[in-house]
Amino acid sequence: MRPHSLAADGLIAAALTTVAVLLGTEAVAQGWPALDPLAWTLVALLHLPLALRTRAPVTVCLAVHACWTVYVTLGYWPVVGSFGPMLAVYTVASLRPTRTAACAALLAGVWIYAGVVSDAEAMASVVGQAVGFPLVLWRFGHVARRTGELTRQLRAEQAERARREVTGERVRIARELHDVVAHHIAVINVQAGLARFVFDSDARTARDALDTIEGASGEALAELRRMLGLLRADGVQGADGAPAPGLDQLDDMVARVRGGGVGVELRITGTPRPLPPGVQLCVYRVVQEALTNVLKHAPGAHAAVELAYRAGEVTVSVTDDGHGTGGREGVDPATIPERGGHGLIGMRERAKLYGGTIAVGPRSEGGFGVRLTLPTPVQTARRGDAVRE
Repeated sequence: MRPHSLAADGLIAAALTTVAVLLGTEAVAQGWPALDPLAWTLVALLHLPLALRTRAPVTVCLAVHACWTVYVTLGYWPVVGSFGPMLAVYTVASLRPTRTAACAALLAGVWIYAGVVSDAEAMASVVGQAVGFPLVLWRFGHVARRTGELTRQLRAEQAERARREVTGERVRIARELHDVVAHHIAVINVQAGLARFVFDSDARTARDALDTIEGASGEALAELRRMLGLLRADGVQGADGAPAPGLDQLDDMVARVRGGGVGVELRITGTPRPLPPGVQLCVYRVVQEALTNVLKHAPGAHAAVELAYRAGEVTVSVTDDGHGTGGREGVDPATIPERGGHGLIGMRERAKLYGGTIAVGPRSEGGFGVRLTLPTPVQTARRGDAVRE
């Protein structure tokens, strides 16, 4: 039993007790005996146990009806004590469906008994209430229980879907990183052959080749660690064997998006410098997904892609003005449809993989924006990552 559920039930029980007390003060005006200390005690016992109604619904229901029976037998105004039993029956219907019939019949029986004890003139009305109220409470409880079951099922399905999407995305990224590592190994192989060839005749060239091998091997090890971490997931098919794209292909991507009817402006700030293929792939995929979402959700809008080389990091932002035929101002980013397992989950996984951050959401001036920031690896810094802005 969660603490906030018990607190909510306690507040409900306190509220019903307050209502019953206020109603009890009107007993004399309604032609019934004034409530004495015994009656007030019974009123409290009729409502306060409801604080535990979700923990022991059947027990609370029986206890409340027992107190109500005593209250009615002593000749007090029955209406004052009717709220607790009705809520108790509703709770049983919503949490213990197999016990609902018995508790509903108990409520109807006590209700008719109250009419007989009070010598009600409109006994037909009392019987109608005794039949109608339990049926209505039974129905409401059934709807509440069914709604709760469907909600839990939906949450479980959403969690499972998200888990599958994350797993599939991670494995797909890992397979792409395989191409990156293969590239580094190929570079190392060529440079090692060169160093061996000129080792005796050209020491400077051999030293440069060894420096290149050191940098490439360090980057390859970093990419390999990430890849092995992702490949813990088994049994996912994928990978088409195509080489991993990089930042040199951003122009081609922008041209394709322009052909789809979205005006795209590509801006590069700072001094461009070599980046590890894995970082380039991360930036490329995030830009690709962001522009794809512009095509899907704001066709005809104007978009801007800005790639910024900064000291110690690289930042890319994709924004649109939202003025297309399918503008999406006010859209929750979590509700954006995802293509092939990508989308918001894929962006976050990529940013997390490289120790970066990503922000996705509507812009205050209109439209939508995606901003990815990735730290520059140490190996890249050694080769000149000291840009001043």
